Amino acid sequence: MLTEAEMTFYTLLAGGLPDLRLCAPEPWAPSLLGLPWALPWPHPRLQLLLLLLLLLLLPPSALSTVFTVGVLGPWTCDPIFARARPDLAARMAAARLNHDPAMEGGPRFEVALLPEPCGTPGSLKAVSSAVARVSGLVGPVNPAACRPAELLAQEAGVALVPWGCPGTRVEGTTAPAVTPSADALYALLRAFRWARVALVTAPQDLWVEAGRSLATALRARGLPVALVTAMEPSDLSGAREALRRVQDGPRVRAVIMVMHSVLLGGEEQRCLLEAAEELGLADGSLVFLPFDTLHYALSPGPEALALLANNSQLRRAHDAVLTLTRHCPSGGSVLDSLRRAQEHQELPPDLNLQQVSPLFGTIYDAVFLLAGGVARARAAVGGSWVSGAAVTSHLQDARVPGFCQALGGAEEAPFVLLDTDEAGDRLFATYMLDPTQGSLRSAGTPVHFPRGGQGPGPDPSCWFDPDIICNGGEGKHPSPHWDIGVPEALRVPTPSFPTPDQLWTAPELLRDPALERRGTLAGDVFSLGIIMQEVVCRSAPYAMLELTPEEVVQRVQSPPPLCRPLVSMDQAPMECIQLMKQCWAEQPDLRPSMDRTFDLFKRINKGRKTNIIDSMLRMLEQYSSNLEDLIRERTEELELEKQKTDRLLTQMLPPSVAEALKMGTPVEPEYFEEVTLYFSDIVGFTTISAMSDPIEVVDLLNDLYTLFDAIIGSHDVYKVETIGDAYMVASGLPQRNGQRHAAEIANMALDILSAVGSFRMRHMPEVPVRIRIGLHSGPCVAGVVGLTMPRYCLFGDTVNTASRMESTGLPYRIHVNVSTVRILRALDEGFQTEVRGRTELKGKGTEETFWLVGRRGFNKPIPKPPDLQPGASNHGINLQEIPLERRRKLEKARPGQFSGK
Repeated sequence: MLTEAEMTFYTLLAGGLPDLRLCAPEPWAPSLLGLPWALPWPHPRLQLLLLLLLLLLLPPSALSTVFTVGVLGPWTCDPIFARARPDLAARMAAARLNHDPAMEGGPRFEVALLPEPCGTPGSLKAVSSAVARVSGLVGPVNPAACRPAELLAQEAGVALVPWGCPGTRVEGTTAPAVTPSADALYALLRAFRWARVALVTAPQDLWVEAGRSLATALRARGLPVALVTAMEPSDLSGAREALRRVQDGPRVRAVIMVMHSVLLGGEEQRCLLEAAEELGLADGSLVFLPFDTLHYALSPGPEALALLANNSQLRRAHDAVLTLTRHCPSGGSVLDSLRRAQEHQELPPDLNLQQVSPLFGTIYDAVFLLAGGVARARAAVGGSWVSGAAVTSHLQDARVPGFCQALGGAEEAPFVLLDTDEAGDRLFATYMLDPTQGSLRSAGTPVHFPRGGQGPGPDPSCWFDPDIICNGGEGKHPSPHWDIGVPEALRVPTPSFPTPDQLWTAPELLRDPALERRGTLAGDVFSLGIIMQEVVCRSAPYAMLELTPEEVVQRVQSPPPLCRPLVSMDQAPMECIQLMKQCWAEQPDLRPSMDRTFDLFKRINKGRKTNIIDSMLRMLEQYSSNLEDLIRERTEELELEKQKTDRLLTQMLPPSVAEALKMGTPVEPEYFEEVTLYFSDIVGFTTISAMSDPIEVVDLLNDLYTLFDAIIGSHDVYKVETIGDAYMVASGLPQRNGQRHAAEIANMALDILSAVGSFRMRHMPEVPVRIRIGLHSGPCVAGVVGLTMPRYCLFGDTVNTASRMESTGLPYRIHVNVSTVRILRALDEGFQTEVRGRTELKGKGTEETFWLVGRRGFNKPIPKPPDLQPGASNHGINLQEIPLERRRKLEKARPGQFSGK
């Protein structure tokens, strides 16, 4: 007989065996695991001894928890991204981590390769499903999905490393795997003083969104990004048209090519460079900067230029390209690291390493850096499981060995600037760049510009200094030196109330009548700035604000917010606008002196000694002569705004309906034989609103419905509307989908319910947000109602019944009508329902209803419905769940009525 202690140990051991079978053992483990179970075991004590031996021989990692890292990217839809072999990169990183002694005692790392569609809607769907499957996520690549990914990852507690997002900063559970590409580009442009840039993107969604995100990031740093344009998907003609738009626009120093590099086989960049050579733009007057090379490491030498060997035109054009890329120290390369891995049998022996994209190393690094954050976070809390936010906070200080260089705190500069010589047959390292330090040091070989030229001239350094006016010459800090003034005898007595005559008066003078009567030189500079606005805009002071003179004077006198004229960049040169803004600075000592102001005007006027009024009039004449150019620019801006309006309209109405309304044709109501509708609302929303400030209520609904919107993108559904806390979705309209509508809505409802379980309000995280969900299937009529703010509305008894299903449901429950249950059973996709019983539906009588509780294969956590006390309402919040300070606010708002429900 076994002793009691042996029996207890045996029971615990047996209970742990299933976990062992889930972990991937070492290569020798299958025979050890298989042999004992195949033999007859004569005695339980022998079984126990063999199991003890097995536990002693198994590596510690086999008994640890599993941390799954998802690698999300366009691996299946983009052949160049697929050449990065993300499957091999991620698996090799995980294998090295699991055998690293420094990681011993931590979780076992496993990887899941997740495909991201190349279109933006598909990318959003992929993000929504990815965060529910992993502990940490590397990706997405499409910048349009970055913000939804941050929100979803934060709700799910998943650490996120979105290496493809140009301007990503550490926030919540989000951390960049390496320096954001916008920071690196800005550091390079600043070093060469190339402020005026244009962006040309490939036509695919991924690159268009990357261009927009990069332009936003550069503009936020103060650079005048002159143009963002996408190539048409039509070979050389599309490239020529894009470059003509660059030629016709404001002069630029650099063109950033947001597309696959020609060195990796990118066809769009090949066409763009060949077109630049044809149009004479590759003569050194412009520099072309590839964007995608910021995300991986190209190395000096002839190998990277192999694809240009047989194309002399392309080699000549590539002479105008400067390639900023990640640095592999000590003369190494991604290819060298790949060869070493293949020699150590970490990669398949038949793998053609020449065909592997250097992005392989970036994927490897992202997984490794994420693991470093996990290790540091676990060490900080004594070895227990850690949240995504904790992992992210430790990623900033993590130092781990990367694929070809150390990550985090490396002594080597992380970027290198590569260039070709006149022969164009190899890449040379010219400069080493460290964006965090802002340092650029020579690597030995000077930059070579085409035709032996000097390259694009520099822009004024003031573009890179937010404290300086940029006036076309060298900017300088304003001087406090004041040598003119107006005698006090000439000043008008100060009125006791605001008048139109005070529109030119500085704010400090408006606040002090005695000072206004006396006057100051700084106040005169402010008045000069207002006069400049009058001349430039050909309008009265502050005319564009649509305020009365008295209102303007009152706002100038009593900020915040600051009240100043608004002058757009098309009304005057940027230098003139900046000078105006400095003249009307709120702090008098920040305004330039009169001498300094006239010096700046001389520079704007190219040194000619004319008075300020003549100079302003000459600029106005110049603008009149360039009216045709202004009209063309306005036409382009109008087209962009039209595209934005069209996108917004299709978000508010179905595309077919939106198109009919734009054409002015009537939209006839349409009958749908069968659809499935979803209704949900927030339990106790009235109570939550009474306890919250208005802005807190808006933030709650915005955060929650942004989360819902991201989820519904992965289902064939149409969001009808939100009214207050009510959220309405339909499937089967406006596009019919057979009987799939019931399954689509049911799957969506399960995903939403799972996400709500971990959702927390910003201002009251301790109060749970519970929702009730109701589903119903049946016929309905859909049509557009109204001319002002038209709405796509649904009508019929099905809508009413679906609403009743929600209102008679319970918190954290999906209440389903028998009509929907019949369809789900007919589809036979494993949906699990429970009978609720006979339920009274207002206006419908008593009907048999059901709870939808899950689906076969659905493994996301679903929040447990709260226990309701007899007689309690399903529409309120328990008193015990409300924080004391919020409870007091609620009692003040509803004296004598607060029941605690």
